Amino acid sequence: MNSINLKRLASTSVLGLTVTLGTAGLASAQQRGDGHQRRQDREQSQQDRGQQQQQERQAQQQQRQSQRQQWEQQRQAQQAQQQQSRQQQQAERNAQQQQWQQQRQDQMRQAQQQRDAQQRQWRQNQQQQQQVQQQRWEQQRQQQDRWNQQQQQQNWERQRQAEQQRQAEQQQRVWQQQQQRNSQQQRDWQRNGQRQWSGQQAQQIQQQRWSQYRQRVDQDQRLALERERLLQQQRRQAQWHYQQRYLERLREDESRLQSQSYYDSGPYNYRYYRGGQYYETNQYGAQMLRQSIENGYDQGYQAGLADREDGWNFDYQDAFPYQDASYGYDGYYVDLSEYNYYFREGFRRGYEDGYYGRFQYGSYSNGGYSILGTILSQILDLRSY
Repeated sequence: MNSINLKRLASTSVLGLTVTLGTAGLASAQQRGDGHQRRQDREQSQQDRGQQQQQERQAQQQQRQSQRQQWEQQRQAQQAQQQQSRQQQQAERNAQQQQWQQQRQDQMRQAQQQRDAQQRQWRQNQQQQQQVQQQRWEQQRQQQDRWNQQQQQQNWERQRQAEQQRQAEQQQRVWQQQQQRNSQQQRDWQRNGQRQWSGQQAQQIQQQRWSQYRQRVDQDQRLALERERLLQQQRRQAQWHYQQRYLERLREDESRLQSQSYYDSGPYNYRYYRGGQYYETNQYGAQMLRQSIENGYDQGYQAGLADREDGWNFDYQDAFPYQDASYGYDGYYVDLSEYNYYFREGFRRGYEDGYYGRFQYGSYSNGGYSILGTILSQILDLRSY
C-alpha cells in the first residue's frame, strides 16, 4: 500500500515534474514564439512605418509637384494676364493716340475751314468795300463833273465880266500909258541903282537861306529815319517806297545846290498877298513859288496814292514830304518858309486827288501830276508891277 502510494507519489511527482517541465518548456516556447512574433510585429511595424513614410514622402512629393504645377500654372496665368493687360494697355494707348490724332486732324480741319471762311469773308468784305469805294468815287466823280461844269460856267461869266471891265478900262490905260512914257526914263535909272545894291545884299541873304536849308536837311534826315521805322512797323510798303524816292530827290537837290552859284536876278517886280500882308519878289522868285505849288501837288498825289494802296487812313499831314516841304527849293529867291507854305498848299490838294483817285485840282500829263492853272492862281495871286 505504501509502495503503491510511493509509486503514486513518485508518478505524481514525475508527472508534476513533467508537467512543470512541459509547462516551462511550453512557456519558454511560447515566450520564444512571442519574441519572434514581436520581432515580426516590430519588423512589420517598421516596414509599415517605412511604407507609410514612403507613402508620406510620395504624397509630399506629389503635393510639392502639385504645388509646383499650381504655382507654374498661376505664374503662367499671371504672365498671360500681364501680357493681356499690357496688350490691352497698348491697345488702349494706340486707340487713345489714334483718337488724339483724329481730334488733332479734326481741329486742324476745323481751323483750316475757319481760316478759309475768314478769308472768304475777308475777300467778300474787300469786294464790298471796293464796290462801296467805287460807288463813292463814282459819286465824287459825278460831283466833280458837276462842280467842273459850275466852275466853267462861273469862269465864263467872270471872263465876260472881265472883258466888259477891260473894255471900260481901255480908255483909262491909254491915258496912263502917256504918263508912263513921260516918267519911264526916271524909273529905269532908279531900278538900275537899286539893282546894284540888291545884288550885294542878296548874296548875304542867300547865305542865310542856305544855312537855314542845311539845318533843315539835318533835322529832316533824323525825322526820316524815325519815319522809316514807323512805316515798316505799320507795314505801309507803298508809303515806305514813296518816301525812299522822295529822300533820293532831296539828296539830288542838296548836291545840285552845293554846286550852284548865285547870279543877279533883277529887281523885285512881282507882288503877292498872304497872311494879311503883301510880299515882293522878282521874276525868278515868282517862278519858284509857282514851282513849289507844282512840286507839292505832284508829291502829294503820289503820297495819297501810296496811302490808298496801303489801305491807310486819309492823313496828308502825317506824310513826311508834307512835314519836310523842301523838295525843289533852290535857296536863292524866296525864303524857305515861303516855299514850305506854298509846297504844302499844293501837296494837300494833290494828296486828296491821289487818295480818292480823281483829278479835281490837277491832271496827269507827260508822266507827272500837274495842278490846274486856275487852282494855282487861287493859291498864289501874283501880280506884276
